[in-house]
Amino acid sequence: MASTSFFGASSSSSSIPDPKSYDVFLSFSGEDTRYTFTDHLFQALVKRGIRTFRDDEQLRRGEAIAPELLKAIADSRSSVIIFSENYAHSRWCLDELVKIMDCQKDVGHTVFPIFYHVDPSHVRNQTGRFGEAFAGYEENWKDKEKVGRWRTALREAGNLSGWHLQLQDGYESNHIKKMTNRIFHQLNCKRLYVGTNLVGIDSRINKVNLLLHMGSNDIRIIGIYGVGGIGKTTIAKVIYNELSREFECMSFLENIGTISNTQGLPHLKNQLLGDILDGDQGTSMMNKRVFIVLDDVDHLEQLECLVENGGWLGEGSRVIITTRNKHLLTAQGVDDMYEVPELNFGEAGELFNLYAFQQNVPKIEFINLSLRMIYYCQGLPLALKVLGSLLFNKTIPQWKSELHKLEREPEMEIHNVLKRSYDGLGRTEKNILLDVACFFGDEDKDFVSRILDGCNFHAEIGLKNLNDMCLITIPYNKIHMHDLIRQMAWEIVREDYPHKPNKWSRLWDPRDIDSALTTYKGIHGVETLSLDLCKLRRVCFNPNVLAKMTKLRLLKVHSSDFSYFSDEGCSDKEYDDIVENTSKMKLGLDFEFPSYELRYLCWDGYPLEFLQPNFDEVQQH
Repeated sequence: MASTSFFGASSSSSSIPDPKSYDVFLSFSGEDTRYTFTDHLFQALVKRGIRTFRDDEQLRRGEAIAPELLKAIADSRSSVIIFSENYAHSRWCLDELVKIMDCQKDVGHTVFPIFYHVDPSHVRNQTGRFGEAFAGYEENWKDKEKVGRWRTALREAGNLSGWHLQLQDGYESNHIKKMTNRIFHQLNCKRLYVGTNLVGIDSRINKVNLLLHMGSNDIRIIGIYGVGGIGKTTIAKVIYNELSREFECMSFLENIGTISNTQGLPHLKNQLLGDILDGDQGTSMMNKRVFIVLDDVDHLEQLECLVENGGWLGEGSRVIITTRNKHLLTAQGVDDMYEVPELNFGEAGELFNLYAFQQNVPKIEFINLSLRMIYYCQGLPLALKVLGSLLFNKTIPQWKSELHKLEREPEMEIHNVLKRSYDGLGRTEKNILLDVACFFGDEDKDFVSRILDGCNFHAEIGLKNLNDMCLITIPYNKIHMHDLIRQMAWEIVREDYPHKPNKWSRLWDPRDIDSALTTYKGIHGVETLSLDLCKLRRVCFNPNVLAKMTKLRLLKVHSSDFSYFSDEGCSDKEYDDIVENTSKMKLGLDFEFPSYELRYLCWDGYPLEFLQPNFDEVQQH
C-alpha cells in the first residue's frame, strides 16, 4: 500500500480526506448476514473509529432502492460489499452494487469485497446461487438493460482483490480484525486536521522521528516542549497522522490542560481507555502496542493519571507529550525530549507571505513592510500566521497603521496564547518575569539573581522555572526574553489601567514615565522604574516626585548607547541634548530616596554630590 508523503522541500501541507459523511458503506444481504457477520463487522469498524453506514431495515421497503441509500454511497469514501448466497436475489443489493461501481470509476471510491461462504467465481460469472438468481431475472424481468448493468457490476466487483471466507477458515472474529485493520490503514482513518502552509516542518518532524526510534521494540516516551504558538501540537498531529496506522491502537488527547480544568481528569482517562480498548470494556489494555499523544499537558498529575509509570504499555508502544513546561518531562522521566526552535528568517518570511499575500514572496511594494512584520514576530509561527492573515488584502496605509499599533498594543489572539504560560506561574515567578521584561535587558544571570534575591524573589529557582516554561532562555549565562513575551508582560502590567501609567506597578517607556510623573497621583504603587534619557527629548517632570514612590524596589536612570534620533548615531547636537537632559535631572538638597524597599540604584550623572543620608537606612532595611 502506498503511503502519503506530507513534506515538501521547504514547506509541507497535510493530505486531508475528502469531506465525506462516512468512511465505509456496508452493502449486504439482510436475509443472510444482518444479525450475524455484518453486525459483527459493523461493530468492529465503529469501535476502530471508522465512520460506517449500515442501512436501517425500515428503508428496505418497496420496489425501488431508497434515495437515502444512493446518497449514503455517494457520501462514503469506500464500500464493503459482503457477497453471500442470497446477495444476487436482492434487487436492492444489485442496485447498490451498480452505484458503488459507478462511484469507483467516477470519484475513486474504494471497494472492499468480502466473499462470505461463496466462491468468487460464482460472483464474477453469475453461476451457482448467483446464476439461479439471474436465470429468474432473464425469464421474468422486462428491463434487460438493467440486468446487463447488474452482470457488469458483479463481474467487475468479483475481479477485485478481497477476502474469501469459508466455513473451515476458523473464527470469524480473527478475520474481522484483519479486515478492520486493513480498511483503517488503507483509508487513513482518524486523521487529524493540521491546516496548510506548514513551513519548515520537515526538519522538526525528522528530529522527533529520530527520537522515537521506530525500528525498536522498546517502549519510548518522548516530550516536545516550547513556548505557546511555536508549533508543538502541529508537529505532534503530523507525526500522529503519519505513524499511527502502524500501531494496534491509538489515541490523541488534545488540550489536556484546558479539558482537565473544565471536565476533569476522569473524562480524559475515559477517553483514553475508550480509544485503547476500541470501545470493548471487556478486554484488557495491558500489553497493547499503542501510539498515544498527550497534548498541552500543564500539570504532573495529568501525566500520573494518564500514563502512570508506563508499565501497561505493550512492546513497541510510543507516547508523545507536548507541553510548555520542560520540567514536567524531566519529572515524568521521558526517554528523550525536543525543544521546538523558532523559525529562521527565511522560513518565517515564507510563512508570513503565504498568509499575507497567498504566495511565498511579498508583493514588491510591500517588501519593507513585510520585513518589519517578520522581524516583529521573531520566528513565532502563531504570530506570523495571525498577523499575515490580518493584513491580507490590506492597503499600505493600513499596514503602517497596524505596525504603529503593535508598538503599544499586542494582537490579542497572540497575547492570549502567550499569557496562558504566565497564568500558570506562581506569584514569585510572575514578579520575576515582569521585572525581567520591564527592567532588565539581556543581563548577566548572576547580576540579576543578586538583585532579585535582594527582593526576596528566590532567583535561582525562579529563573530556572521560567526557563523550563520557555519564557526566558539563558544562553552563555545571559537572560534573554523573546520580544513577544516581553510585550505580553508589558500588556499584563498595563491591562488594569491601560491609560493611567501612574497606576502601573512598573514603568519603562519614557513617554509613560513622563506622563506618570507629571500626573504623579497614585504613583506610590510603582515598584520598578527604568528611564533611558537617550529616549527622552526633555524632562517635563520634577524629579523630586520620585520620593512619592513608597514601594520602589529597582531604580535606573541612564543614557544608553542606542540612538533614538537616527540610524547613523547621535550628532554632536543630539549628544549635547542628552547631556543637557541628564543635567536637567536635578534634585533638591532635601531629596530622600523614596522607599525602604529600594534594592537597586543605577543613576548616570547623579546630580547630587553625595547620596542622601537615608540611603544607608534604605540598604540596611
